[in-house]
Amino acid sequence: MTGYEVLNVGAPDAWRSHVGGFDVFPLRAGRRVVDHEMDMQYIGMTVNALVAGEECGYWHKHSATEEVYIFIAGKGQMGLDGDLVNVQAGSIVRVSPETWITWRCDPTEPKQVQWICVRSGGTELPHVPEDAAVDFDRPMPW
Repeated sequence: MTGYEVLNVGAPDAWRSHVGGFDVFPLRAGRRVVDHEMDMQYIGMTVNALVAGEECGYWHKHSATEEVYIFIAGKGQMGLDGDLVNVQAGSIVRVSPETWITWRCDPTEPKQVQWICVRSGGTELPHVPEDAAVDFDRPMPW
């Protein structure tokens, strides 16, 4: 048994062709729940792609889960509690527990809005990882 897994989700322009989602929501094109395909224990992750005008279709919030949205292409908007936030390639949005959230691809955007969402819960992370081990003498594999 190894301590790692490798999954190729394809280039972001291919994400739209995947149909997936969570059991409690309808399956949709452009959503791939990576943590359903890998043995993830402490984090969750999705890769996502929406076309012009397409939206989440619902609001949601988490009671204990923090999310980070990393936008890599296109433009869109996120509803965050009572605010409308414009996002684009390069935007990173952290969403704390108990924050209402929804999103859409800008209706005038010719490109897909593509993003990665990373979810995690549990204990706070220390500023500097306290469980790291460093070995400067170990030879590099290349």
